[in-house]
Amino acid sequence: MANFVLHSLTVPASRRLSFRLLSANDAALLFEVDQDEEVMRYLNGGKRTSMQQITEIFLPRMAQYRNPQRGYGIWQVCRTVDNAYMGWVLIRPIGFNTATPSVDDVELGWRFKRLYWGQGYASEAAAAVAKEVVANNNEVQYVSAITTPDNAGSIGVMRKLGMRFVKRYMHQDALGEVDAVLYRKKIDENY
Repeated sequence: MANFVLHSLTVPASRRLSFRLLSANDAALLFEVDQDEEVMRYLNGGKRTSMQQITEIFLPRMAQYRNPQRGYGIWQVCRTVDNAYMGWVLIRPIGFNTATPSVDDVELGWRFKRLYWGQGYASEAAAAVAKEVVANNNEVQYVSAITTPDNAGSIGVMRKLGMRFVKRYMHQDALGEVDAVLYRKKIDENY
């Protein structure tokens, strides 16, 4: 009987950034980004995430959608010039935590340390991750992103990625209900 090795998807380094898929062993990196109240402002009102929340909520949620072969998960983003850890990009099927997760629509998200805001890193990183995942998952037809209506920074990244406003709604997930906006891009040959 032949043994088949499933290869993990890799995201090639971009002009300024390198990427690595995070695992449950990377709780400290997830915790590190969440220790700035400004980073957390539009996520939970500015409360720092505890290590207990990372290990009991965040990591189990990540395990629900993490799929190295498809590229789904949370990608560490480092600056290539000095290997500084900047933050991360998430990509997962819409509805990953339901009985019928989407096969044609993926959610893209990002969280970066404040030091790296406003320099184009989030859009560069999100574009690199999305491009590679979309190229290796033929069924994906849309890339979507969700944020609060007043998060101008994230909405700016969404627009830079070519996403367009779809709707404002009450977004419900395992963490609760929040006023949200949905942006989406249909995949074409230019992604």
